[in-house]
Amino acid sequence: MNLKSSAFLACLYFFSAFASFSQTARKTEVSISSDKFYINGELTYAGRNWNGYLIEGLLMNSRMVQGVFDDLNAETVKNWQYTDTKKWDADRNTDEFVANMSIWKSYGLLSFTLNLQGGSPYGYSQSQAWINSAYTESGELRPAYFKRLERILDKADELGMAPMLGLFYFGQDENLADEQAVINAVSNVIDWLHSKDYKNVLIEVNNECNIRYDHAILQPERVHELIELMKSKEKNGYRFLVSTSYGGGEVPKENVVRASDYILLHGNGVSDPEKIVEMVEKTRNVSGYKPMPILFNEDDHFNFDQPKNNCTAAVSAYVSWGYFDYRMKDEEFEEGYQSVPVDWGINSERKRGFFELLKEITGY
Repeated sequence: MNLKSSAFLACLYFFSAFASFSQTARKTEVSISSDKFYINGELTYAGRNWNGYLIEGLLMNSRMVQGVFDDLNAETVKNWQYTDTKKWDADRNTDEFVANMSIWKSYGLLSFTLNLQGGSPYGYSQSQAWINSAYTESGELRPAYFKRLERILDKADELGMAPMLGLFYFGQDENLADEQAVINAVSNVIDWLHSKDYKNVLIEVNNECNIRYDHAILQPERVHELIELMKSKEKNGYRFLVSTSYGGGEVPKENVVRASDYILLHGNGVSDPEKIVEMVEKTRNVSGYKPMPILFNEDDHFNFDQPKNNCTAAVSAYVSWGYFDYRMKDEEFEEGYQSVPVDWGINSERKRGFFELLKEITGY
């Protein structure tokens, strides 16, 4: 090989490496200072007030947990078929999710909750025959789930959004063999996120830690151990911000408050907006609380055309709010963001009500 050929190959390698780096270079980083969120070092909704309430520093969100949904149970997968194709398609589901993300962002939605074990595709359910888990029984990662997750997180990074990623859901955690498998899953997820250099992702250990978890380490008395584990896993001085949630109307316990970077609340079952404000006040009075953001990331109360609803009540207490909606009995395909198959567009009256109020509050 002559000198010119060597130089040419060296240049080709350099530009190839640079192109590869450019494809993976990240655009979005979420951070917290005191009780406020920042994206790329700037306050969210900077300078925004609404009806006399401070909006900057909040992280308005929606529960979109089925973004990477699949069903590995051959007996139940038929329940989720699309009406046009008569079959379930996990990649179609994620593709349609990604296609709508820029639309959500245009209304001021800066975050959404995903979960690697989903949520009930019926909205609420007592038993779960389906198998929707991004992990094997030993806690290894299932590649197909993480390819779908990557598509969503890449798009969020491009758009300047900061998703909340939940790792476990009650009724699906039983698909992990034992406590070590849970710990393996936690470590593997955090390592995967670091390997992709994401810095726009917030972590929710598990959805509603006080509801029917099989593994003790996912229950209220010990879930802080997983929060601390995740916080300990740094790469180049960066770590992910971590919390967990409780069932509707519950105030977090001291162990979780002390360990968390931010606080998650759920408004399910709380029909009086004044009770939302009370929940926030009680949370701020839990021993160990220090100034940190508080978010509702699940609340299935609407009334968006009324001046006082759970969303506006949360905002009045300087707390972010998250919309949770599912397809109720005899409703059409367009309803809800949790019922599978999902219409990820803004095509129902409830969805339009939320997004229009969101746009008004955030000034987008």
